[in-house]
Amino acid sequence: MDEARHHHTSERETSRLEAFSDGIFAIAITLLVLEIKVPHFEGAVTSQALTEALLKEWPSYLALVTRFFTVLIMWVHHHLVFRMVGRADTNLLFVNGFLLLFISVVPFPTAVLAEYMGTAAAPAACTLY
Repeated sequence: MDEARHHHTSERETSRLEAFSDGIFAIAITLLVLEIKVPHFEGAVTSQALTEALLKEWPSYLALVTRFFTVLIMWVHHHLVFRMVGRADTNLLFVNGFLLLFISVVPFPTAVLAEYMGTAAAPAACTLY
């Protein structure tokens, strides 16, 4: 009976941590698209001008896909690690918290890379990434 109750408590602890982490991952993935800006024009705009402006944003699209799959890979591994975790302790909470901090920062270096990819600053952007 005590073992069953302890097992139930452990599951509840990790389930709560996993749910919190999943929420952070979901928010991080959802916010990635906000880096892509809709082109704006003054006056009348043609279909060709809009198409050209959208095509010029290809580094942002590439960065979105890169960020998405980076976060997705981290989430998949996070999920696999938690299959092996028996219980949540303070150390795990802090380590997981630092991982979530990293997840929330992932969009920044990829946005910098997308912005400066075709410029003389590309090496510094790649180093940051």
